[in-house]
Amino acid sequence: MLKPEIEDGQASLADPAFRNDVLRGFALRSRAIPARWFYDRRGSELFEQITDLPEYYPTRTETAILRACCGDVARIAGKGRAVVEFGSGSSTKTPILLEAVDPAAYVPIDISGDFLRESSAVLANAFPGLSVLPVEADFMHPISLPAQVADTPKLGFFPGSTIGNMIPHSSTDLLRAMKESLGEGAMLLIGMDRIKDQATLEAAYDDAQGVTAAFNLNLLERINRELDGTIPLDAFRHRAIWNDDRARIEMHLEATRDVTFTVEGRPFDMAAGETIHTENSHKFGARDARILLRAGGWTPVGEWTDPEGRFAVLLAEAQPARLAP
Repeated sequence: MLKPEIEDGQASLADPAFRNDVLRGFALRSRAIPARWFYDRRGSELFEQITDLPEYYPTRTETAILRACCGDVARIAGKGRAVVEFGSGSSTKTPILLEAVDPAAYVPIDISGDFLRESSAVLANAFPGLSVLPVEADFMHPISLPAQVADTPKLGFFPGSTIGNMIPHSSTDLLRAMKESLGEGAMLLIGMDRIKDQATLEAAYDDAQGVTAAFNLNLLERINRELDGTIPLDAFRHRAIWNDDRARIEMHLEATRDVTFTVEGRPFDMAAGETIHTENSHKFGARDARILLRAGGWTPVGEWTDPEGRFAVLLAEAQPARLAP
């Protein structure tokens, strides 16, 4: 496959964190690139297609749970909070929550700026009386929220079981960063996928239409485009593997032949069968989810599941800050 044309200076304008993660990841013995870099504009569009696939149960299951539980969420959390959505994407589930809780404002946060602005405009039109305040940022770290909501109690929203994409210590760090971003008295509504049979899980991440494969391979296209890469896409294939010991689906890009390429002029080579580990999707038992929330500084106060127990939505409140001795 021919390398994409790169405009003058395009590689030099690449996100420095993206460059560092890619170059570091290719230099590892077991190559790996963080999943957050999937979400350029094309990656975000492909993920939205994934959520509509028949094999991909999480979106429709969580949506049904939210329709059933958001009245209870409003009763427990109270009205008038600012809803802060982490990794908002197209915000397709958000109207369910906004209609129930009657928020003071809506603050969507996403790393994909163009996608964020478009989805924010759609929601602003759907809720004309609501103040919509988009923030383009990496929510893995504490974020300064808009001044308009500085003194407003917050309700964080983190659907989609995105928390499962992180290894345990990173997910704990993220929950703590969310608590710091949202401030004292905050609450958090979060989706977590449950452990289930291997066939269902693997099909959800390796669909028959190949959309998930295109989503995974798009990461290499982004590297070629933004980091002057020469990676031949036809030398890699998508793989989704259930790791039972770690209770997670792993997504990899596997080299189908020996391959040599460069990224910003730095040479790399991979043998046939070697992989680039691009994503984890951890699944949780009911007890696991609650332990994780508590470790991240949150106390669970509500939990809702579908009738089959495939997915869970939990509401938690920020634990009070500990006073220094």
